[in-house]
Amino acid sequence: MTYDLAADMVAWRHHLHRHPELSCQEIDTAGFVCAQLAALGIPYTAGIGGHGVVAQLRRGAGVSIGLRADMDALPVVESSGAAYASCRAGVMHACGHDGHTASLLGAARLLRDDPDWRGVINFVFQPAEEGHGGAAAMLEDGLLARFPMRWIFGYHNWPGLPLGVVALHDGPVMAAAANFAVTMRGRAGHAAMPHLTADPVQGLAHLIVALNTIPARNADPLEAGVISTCTLSAGEARNQIPHEASASGTIRALSQSTMELLQSRLRGLATHIALAHDLTASLKIFGPLAATVNDGAAVSLAGAAARAAGLEVRRDLRPSMAAEDFGRFLREIPGAYAWIGNGSSAALHNPEYDFDDALLPVAARYLAVTALAALQRGEGRA
Repeated sequence: MTYDLAADMVAWRHHLHRHPELSCQEIDTAGFVCAQLAALGIPYTAGIGGHGVVAQLRRGAGVSIGLRADMDALPVVESSGAAYASCRAGVMHACGHDGHTASLLGAARLLRDDPDWRGVINFVFQPAEEGHGGAAAMLEDGLLARFPMRWIFGYHNWPGLPLGVVALHDGPVMAAAANFAVTMRGRAGHAAMPHLTADPVQGLAHLIVALNTIPARNADPLEAGVISTCTLSAGEARNQIPHEASASGTIRALSQSTMELLQSRLRGLATHIALAHDLTASLKIFGPLAATVNDGAAVSLAGAAARAAGLEVRRDLRPSMAAEDFGRFLREIPGAYAWIGNGSSAALHNPEYDFDDALLPVAARYLAVTALAALQRGEGRA
């Protein structure tokens, strides 16, 4: 990789880091990506599933594959101290999507300059990954009909994993995820006369405790699943039992069957605990995001390509209960999602987090060699 490309990727990332945009608002980010693709002479289509962009390199007959990066930022106040820190108050690239986007642009340039391949490579720049369904929106907008793909590959930077080390999983990589919001309603009254009320705080408290029994006593112990209550809201006066009490949280599982079980039991408990306390319950479940589950053949292909390029590959890491929108693509077409080490940086979604610039050439090379290996495998056309 030339020094010029490495320097360009750093400049691209710093620009994106300085100008982050939230999910579904990636207007400037998409515009920047399109401008760089135009400068590289790579044709693209914008406005797919919102602000999504797909660029395409085509050379003769052969298989069609995809490489994907996400573009959106988070509602986090940055405290990294970087010279290129966010100039948009309350928004930052706290998950490294600036680096993902810059490295995919770098991979596009590497593949543009490599004459020794045949087929079609689609570069998918996805918006709205952070819980806003950007992958589904692109699919609903005809992504695969307009840009057929036999395989799709992507990666996420991974703090705590040594810089540049590639981790690949057989099967589940990251969890399916859904959020829930529940409100219990009863009869308000004086706190000194609880017999005249129907207390939603007590009902909600019983539900929160009972939620912990769902993964522990309903799900297979060998199947990962978790329900966490993360917000609570009830009342305003210290001497009044309120009319309603609310909570919200998240549900995670590594398989679709466990996700469906956790949601079903949550609905049942909310209904019956409310009845037991003379209350009514209103429950909404948002999502879920699909679990990110790798295809075995794609993992073997990506791992072999990475090793051949001189990268260290690990296959011994456990999956994460964090969620990733890439799983929605993998429900439609086989592929592999890797973690690539970001070294000893702050954790993802932390105000002090920063994507390590030294990772950019490693990630671009990983994406490029994986694409070449997939094209060479080329079992039929997409």
